Formats: sequence, C-alpha cells, structure tokens
Amino acid sequence: MTFTETLAAAWHRNNSLLCIGLDPDPMKFPAHLQGRPDAILEFCKTIVDATADLACAFKPQIAYFAAQRAEGQLEDLIAHIHERHPGIPVILDAKRGDIGSTAEQYAVEAFRRFRADAVTVNPYMGRDSVEPWLAYADKGVILLCRTSNPGGSDLQFLDTGGEKLFERVARLVATEWNTTGQCGLVVGATFPAEIARVRGIVGELPLLVPGIGAQGGDVEATVKAGRSGNGTGLMINSSRAILYASSSEDYAAAARRVAQETRDRVNRYR
Repeated sequence: MTFTETLAAAWHRNNSLLCIGLDPDPMKFPAHLQGRPDAILEFCKTIVDATADLACAFKPQIAYFAAQRAEGQLEDLIAHIHERHPGIPVILDAKRGDIGSTAEQYAVEAFRRFRADAVTVNPYMGRDSVEPWLAYADKGVILLCRTSNPGGSDLQFLDTGGEKLFERVARLVATEWNTTGQCGLVVGATFPAEIARVRGIVGELPLLVPGIGAQGGDVEATVKAGRSGNGTGLMINSSRAILYASSSEDYAAAARRVAQETRDRVNRYR
C-alpha cells in the first residue's frame, strides 16, 4: 500500500486523526531508564505499543535521535512499528531541503535506511529540490506550507502577485507537484484561519498539523478549519503532552490516557 492508502485506512480503523510525535529527550525520561544505552528505543517503543490503536500515524523527529547519536535506535524503532503495528504509517520529521544529488541522498536516508513511510520536506528551494522525493511514488512527501512558529510569517506571508507565499506553495503542491497523489502539507494549528485557507486551495490533500499540545493550538478550531469532506484529511500532531504525561514508571499508561483524551476531543468536532 502507498502512504496515502495506509493513512486513509488508519484514519478509519482507529477512528483517529491523532499523529503522535516521538521527540525523545533523555533528560525527561523516568528514573529507571536513565543511563541505559537503549533508553531512547525502550522509551519510544513503550509509548508506541501503548498508543498505536489510538493513532493514525507516528512522527519521530530525527534531530532528537541524531543529537544523542541514536540513529541506530531510530532505525530499530521504525522497524518495530512496521513489525508490530504495520497499519500505522511512520512520518520522519526531517524538514530536509536541498538540491540535486544531495537531495537524492537525503531521500535514500529517509526511505531506504530508515524505511519511513513519509517525510517532511522544505519546498522553498523549488520543485527541483522536491523531485528526488517525488521519485518514490509509494511514499508520502509532506511539504512545509504554513508553519506553527510565529516567525513563519516573516516569509510565508509575503505577497506573490495577489496571494501569500504559503498560499502559492499550497497551490503548487496541489496542482503541479502532486502528480502521483503522494503529497501533503504542514499547516500549524496555531493559525486556524490559514488552515481553512489552505484546505480551500488543496481540496482533499492530507494536512499534517502540529501545535495543539504544548504550543497551545485550539483543537476545535483546528478540526473545523482543516477537516476534509468526509471528516478526515488531518494528522493532528501532539508530542510532548503525550510523551511526558508522567515522569514515573507509569509513563506508558499516562501517555495512553492523554492520547485517548486527545483523540476523543478531536473526534467531537469532526
């Protein structure tokens, strides 16, 4: 199955638009994991196993693994998700953006080394920087559009001949770049009006929406602005609020409780 097919199946099977971000910070781990060489893998596997039936996707952020020299644990984590929870797609949050042979190597890293089902990509170097990712027709390519950080407006709100730059990106991706139906967009929950604007431009294209947890995005406004015609179309990401719901040995149970509360809150507005 392709990424988009797997995602659509997960939306319906788990009745969930919740994407769980995996941003492991060893400083926040429970005491019994501190100092273990495999602490990152063990922490993330336990979270995954406790919440997989509540999620439509998992999103490991590569920087949290690379900073701890734990890329091998990231490989093992994604392999674990594929083996134990094969219906849940893995989005590698890497935000890569480069050209030519370098972009090709980044795509090899994401799709062949880490075996991610999708990856986040920065489109602001233009189509030729995205084409190496599009060559993997069964994989998802999720392009930054309207990001959740306040500084995103510095560039994304620039006028480009009657439309803002983020609107231009949304239109390009939806009409010219999405030739194999594999593309999605990142649109932050902190800007629900822009979510609605992007949805109006791109139709049914999947949207990855960070910012509802620690960043304070409004769940109701996000869902109402971004849902597609059949009540799906969104991967609403929460990371820290779920991962660090408890700092004790009950962290997996606490993560499951918060994940279920978040999924159910999202579903109230679908």
